Amino acid sequence: MHRMTSTQARHRRRAVLQSVVDVGAVCAQPRALAPGEWFRKDGEGIGLWRTRSRELLRVCAGCPAMDACRELALRDGDGEAHTDELVCGGMTGQQLARARARQTKRLAAAVAAEWRQLADLTVQLHREAIKNPDKAGGQRGQALAQAAQNTQARELAAKVRQIQSARRARTGWGEAA
Repeated sequence: MHRMTSTQARHRRRAVLQSVVDVGAVCAQPRALAPGEWFRKDGEGIGLWRTRSRELLRVCAGCPAMDACRELALRDGDGEAHTDELVCGGMTGQQLARARARQTKRLAAAVAAEWRQLADLTVQLHREAIKNPDKAGGQRGQALAQAAQNTQARELAAKVRQIQSARRARTGWGEAA
């Protein structure tokens, strides 16, 4: 079975998102606004830009590819916290920068919690695997203890696989693996 690296998964996901935008985005259609219209022009006053950006946000709001466009903008690092210079994915540049900062913190916390859970399960699984069933109680008692230990080890291993599979699915590994 082919295993995909996280970098390969990110690149594959990016290509899928880009194709969704290329085919379905309102701004990609033949009679759409010119690409430069989504950016603040040199010398454009803030009042005029804010009016224009609200209109652009309304265009984005009706776009079937808005979510894919937003994800691409967040992945590409579009937008800056201190400058209002673009509209992309239904957000201004400043909104994109704030969303990216929130996502970074949230994702880091989620990944850390998931890794702690995986580490705890792996330690439990290791302890269960090295446990020596009680030899007291004769052959039958030992067989029952061994069966209980095997069941516990299988359950822990299944939990580890479930978490790993969910991670792979979230990062796009499921499509290519």
